[in-house]
Amino acid sequence: MDSLVDGNHTAVTGFILLGLTEDPVLRVILFMTILCIYLVTVSGNLSTIILIRFSSQLHHPMYFFLSHLALADLGYSSSVTPNMLINFLVERNMISYLGCAIQLGSVVFFGSSECFLLAAMAYDRFMAICNPLLYSTKMCTQVYVRLLTVTYLGGFLNACSFTISFSFLLFCGPNQVNHFFCDFAPLVKLSCSDSRIPAVVPSFTAGSIIVVTMCVIVISYICILITILKMSSTEGRHKAFSTCTSHLTVVTLFFGTITFIYVMPKSCYSTDQNKVVSLFYMVVVPMLNPLIYSLRNNEMKGL
Repeated sequence: MDSLVDGNHTAVTGFILLGLTEDPVLRVILFMTILCIYLVTVSGNLSTIILIRFSSQLHHPMYFFLSHLALADLGYSSSVTPNMLINFLVERNMISYLGCAIQLGSVVFFGSSECFLLAAMAYDRFMAICNPLLYSTKMCTQVYVRLLTVTYLGGFLNACSFTISFSFLLFCGPNQVNHFFCDFAPLVKLSCSDSRIPAVVPSFTAGSIIVVTMCVIVISYICILITILKMSSTEGRHKAFSTCTSHLTVVTLFFGTITFIYVMPKSCYSTDQNKVVSLFYMVVVPMLNPLIYSLRNNEMKGL
């Protein structure tokens, strides 16, 4: 059943995900393409985690954070991709109310955790380049475990703000979500209750995380740039900057796309553009991250 009658209202018990397209030929092409991307994502990120775990050469804070970034990418992509692949194979993709809440929460948790992890990795590069003599002291095991605790706690609290706000929304009419996953914005549009407060709280928490983590990254790289420019040796500059290129590439890909979705005014882009950009940062970027780090990192290439 899609809904239950309750007094004068019909309570929605499930949602229909409209997906990316209704064109049967395009659905087949997208299914094969996204399936291949997902398989590469799973194998690439699992390989990164295993390699860092069992290689003594990679037991450093930077790789510690990288292994958790790979875990976040794996969780992020797995939150939406399997269900999206099913959507290409069935005529009508139904997801239960509980399933929608779980998917929303997992997407927000892993996405928020990735923001914090990228900020922690920027801080790690700042300490390594700007304070090399104090690096081993300032980035000891206790420090990066605390940073990791903040990462997952922040992701959990943000996920709670979304799922709790979702639980306060009342759905009593249309149940077709114009997206390939249970995104919060189209769910708010379907709500027949006052959604002002439930919509503002997640926007505030998500916006705060994006702003704070971006500030940490920007300030860290400003300090790194100043330090690199003060170096007298060209070889030293090149070596210092080369340790940051992989991280900068990943930061640009991830924050560039989420800024488009969550910061730019909704009037600046269509729903279809929203779907394409969401597909890129939730499906394609998790595949690219391990490739970027393995290709740009000499220590990982040498193993």
